Amino acid sequence: MSDDIWSVKRILDWIEGYLDKHGDENPRYSAQWLVADALDCSRMQLFLDLERPLTLAERDTLREYTRRRGAGEPLQYISGKASFRHIEVKVAPGVLIPRPETEVLVSEALSLLPAPEKPQDVYDAQILKMLQDDENPDSQFATNAVDDPQRELLVADICTGTSCIASSIAYEHPNTHVIATDISPVATALARENVKLLGLDKRVSVIECDLGTGIDESLLGSFDLVVSNPPYVPTDVLSEIPNEVANFEPALALDGGADGLDIFRRLLSWCNVALRPGGAFAFELHETCLETACHEALQAGFTDVRIIHDLADRPRVLIGRKAEPDKASQSI
Repeated sequence: MSDDIWSVKRILDWIEGYLDKHGDENPRYSAQWLVADALDCSRMQLFLDLERPLTLAERDTLREYTRRRGAGEPLQYISGKASFRHIEVKVAPGVLIPRPETEVLVSEALSLLPAPEKPQDVYDAQILKMLQDDENPDSQFATNAVDDPQRELLVADICTGTSCIASSIAYEHPNTHVIATDISPVATALARENVKLLGLDKRVSVIECDLGTGIDESLLGSFDLVVSNPPYVPTDVLSEIPNEVANFEPALALDGGADGLDIFRRLLSWCNVALRPGGAFAFELHETCLETACHEALQAGFTDVRIIHDLADRPRVLIGRKAEPDKASQSI
């Protein structure tokens, strides 16, 4: 870049051309992302002021951004952040970047929890419980028929990474307390930072451990939901993933073993211990593995097991519930 005036339009065109020559799959989008981040504005705002001249500092930043993107580095690592559902999280090398597809996992996970109660609903439920207790104070039904609508729902997010799943659930469902775990110290440090930045540190606890091994044993059997986006790519498929992922994102967060289900099987076993009867799980898995995973969940005694497709109509998420004593396992 020479020392003459560089406008927003000129820098966009230059970066797009450079990235196109360096094999970027969508150089125009990448250019817009990088310039918007360097100028601290939205991509839409760029086009409202295309003739705006860049400062020397902005040009220096974009020179480095363009070099990194030209080498294949993911945009999110360059900008240091990623949008996910209704929040934004910090991202960093060594931690898996949140994917739009994983938003489907969060939607399904939230749907498995009781909806937050409205004030009138809370009042009505409390009155109904009082009437039931008065009519039959010795009855087990009277004590348990109406769950406390204000009670805290306990959620485990295993392999949390950035905490995008844990933080989204806590952000969107005010009755939840989420325990988020990850084996990576880099991931847990970043997760704690994101939780604090989002103001959720009183409702999301982050633990560094292997799956659920670090969670207090006194909590086992009381979880309402276990959710996870574990390593799930079959080992022989790893060679086929884009270089942008293979060269920059951690293999620890990707490799699911020979059939992609190594971590899933351990999670399923842990769910049998961690979930309360009627509690649910939601796991994101590789599209080639979901039928096998569904069968294994049914064989393990879980009920209401089914496969959810993403917006591209690809099998993406497996959900199910821990069977209650009077319910037989079934698939819907």
